[in-house]
Amino acid sequence: MLEKIEMIVFDIDGTLTDGKLIRDNEGNTLKHFYAKDGFAIGQWLRLGKKVGIITGKESRIVADRAKELGIVDLIQGSKNKAKDLEQFLKKYSYTSEQIAYMGDDINDLGILAKVGFSSCPRDAAPEVLTMVDFVAAHDGGQGAARDVLEYIMKARDMWKEVVEYYRKEENRS
Repeated sequence: MLEKIEMIVFDIDGTLTDGKLIRDNEGNTLKHFYAKDGFAIGQWLRLGKKVGIITGKESRIVADRAKELGIVDLIQGSKNKAKDLEQFLKKYSYTSEQIAYMGDDINDLGILAKVGFSSCPRDAAPEVLTMVDFVAAHDGGQGAARDVLEYIMKARDMWKEVVEYYRKEENRS
């Protein structure tokens, strides 16, 4: 199952963030993203795979973070994530078996049931925890995305390529 995965799609709130929505005095919503999740996403992309985001909310912060990470496949304001996934399937001529998805709440149940590999953060809703293929060791926004990406890459012998890349002196920062 993991050998077929070409794209991973993430929810945002509670998955790539801790789910907290902070408002400043000007009414702007702030979200926390975890650098280690971003690093793993960057490695998956560097290895030629795809990353998408489907989220129910709309936010400039999400668009900015996606751009920063090199994620071009972003759907915001989704009312039906399973249906919206079809856009990515058509764009890349993928089947649902080639897609992994990470979500955390009951509005993710439909898409989680549709994809080839389903996952969630450790602090996901009970209904999600009981149906996914993989439960991350970390909570949403605190390394859950890194957990699932590392799991997939290790299962496919891709992680050692990541490690070897950074062992080369010219790639160290």
